[in-house]
Amino acid sequence: MNIGFIGLGIMGKPMAANLLNKGYSLTVYDLNTEAIDHLAQLGAKNGQSPKEVAIESDVIITMLPNNAIVKHVILGEDGIVQGAKAGTVVIDMSSISPVVAKEVAESLQDHGIEMLDAPVSGGEPKAIDGTLSVMAGGNESVFEKVKPVLACMGKDITWVGPSGSGATAKLANQIMVNVNIAAMSEALVLAAKAGIDIEKMYHAIRGGLAGSAVLDAKLPMIIERNFKAGGRVDINLKDLTNVMETAEAFDMSLPLTEHVRHIFETLKDEGKQANDHAGIVQYYEKAANVEVKKCRTKNNIIVKVENTC
Repeated sequence: MNIGFIGLGIMGKPMAANLLNKGYSLTVYDLNTEAIDHLAQLGAKNGQSPKEVAIESDVIITMLPNNAIVKHVILGEDGIVQGAKAGTVVIDMSSISPVVAKEVAESLQDHGIEMLDAPVSGGEPKAIDGTLSVMAGGNESVFEKVKPVLACMGKDITWVGPSGSGATAKLANQIMVNVNIAAMSEALVLAAKAGIDIEKMYHAIRGGLAGSAVLDAKLPMIIERNFKAGGRVDINLKDLTNVMETAEAFDMSLPLTEHVRHIFETLKDEGKQANDHAGIVQYYEKAANVEVKKCRTKNNIIVKVENTC
């Protein structure tokens, strides 16, 4: 089948490259012409617009920043719906509100077009190596039909339930990931303020209940002061805003999530919106006047450096 791919950012570009590497015919579109040129060198065709991508494709994947852009690209003027034929499958792999996912799916269904909301988890490294976790909502038979396509980009691929279920699962995922990073950051700042060796503490606790994929992935970044984004602050702020809007619709309170969302807003106001979400630690560091980083040692004795270690 011919695949279309719209949205060639941090995640989308390597995901699209993996489809090409698996031998699929791919037509791509993005406002960033450099990303299109990169994929064209790998064998992709330039679709010129979402409508043109749709005309060329049996399955169209979107990987876009937010609700409004997803709706515009799929349903707007010159959008996917203007060029897709009946029977086409749209797979939105963006992280959007389940309310919007259902709304877009219903609009497409009126045109005989199927849609899955199939957001991912794993960040840029897993997008590159094709081992993302995919959580899909929509018609199960449609999911089974396109599962081989999803398998080119992901390892753990799960049908969660009807339309909106994938988007809801992703919101739950974002709560757990970002609250976990915040809890880890708070603990690291306490340890740094006390002056202990963070790396040794990590090795002491990682095998116990405090150990996690988040700890293994993010602690090395923090102590190396490497906040190059795999999951950007502003994107995670958008996700947690979607979480809180969904919670409001259910008339429920999520105090931990709201606090972490506030941290992201603060970091964005400080110009750190492009940092990785491991940058949450900077919020706690500023309050404690300490920095979490590697210790210097001399003859196995910790040397204090700038309020740390």
